[in-house]
Amino acid sequence: MGKDVIIACDFDSAEKTFAFLDKFTGRKPFVKIGMELYYAEGPSIVREIKKRGHKIFLDLKLHDIPNTVKKSMAVLSRLDVDMTNLHAAGTVRMMEGALEGLTRPDGTRPLLIAVTQLTSTDQESMEKDLLIKEPIADVVMHYAHNAKIAGLDGVVCSPLEAGKVHETCGEKFLTVTPGVRFADGDIGDQKRVMTPAEAKRIGSDYIVVGRPITAADDPVAAYERCIAEFVD
Repeated sequence: MGKDVIIACDFDSAEKTFAFLDKFTGRKPFVKIGMELYYAEGPSIVREIKKRGHKIFLDLKLHDIPNTVKKSMAVLSRLDVDMTNLHAAGTVRMMEGALEGLTRPDGTRPLLIAVTQLTSTDQESMEKDLLIKEPIADVVMHYAHNAKIAGLDGVVCSPLEAGKVHETCGEKFLTVTPGVRFADGDIGDQKRVMTPAEAKRIGSDYIVVGRPITAADDPVAAYERCIAEFVD
């Protein structure tokens, strides 16, 4: 499976989203629809963006009891997205239920990946707020291993952890990495970050890029720069 750049469409309305996507008259980027946009517009925004020819990563990070997640994934599977996710902290049983719910009667399904630790989380906040005392790298690998046991396709992780995830779970186990910034850009509220070129070198399969593209003066040029650094 080839590498790709996913643009995080973190907008609060369909109007803003389409105004942004209308700029892309050539290559149709892979886009991420997160909670903000999905909660604002509902399933219709997914269908419309899909109709325009974009691949979609539906980033809702499900985390609930196994049966609820299973039923919710069955609903999401009808939206024909290409990738969706959940929190690995929900346990192996929850992830197995999610996979079962996401799989359609004909055996097809979107890619399913698990969030290990959010890229805004560092060792100090993990220990203080979550009472997890182990090194964050060990926690991420344990969650990734659980996701693999559950049959998932990969994990969301920091690009700093992508290489180690592949060592632990195999080269075919996907790493989807936010926290990517240009070398000359602002890191914002992310704690564990890397440039597109560095993410490529360390083994990320997909990078998720938001503000460095969506807030750029020329979003298309910024996207093409990401493609040049990460894919080409």
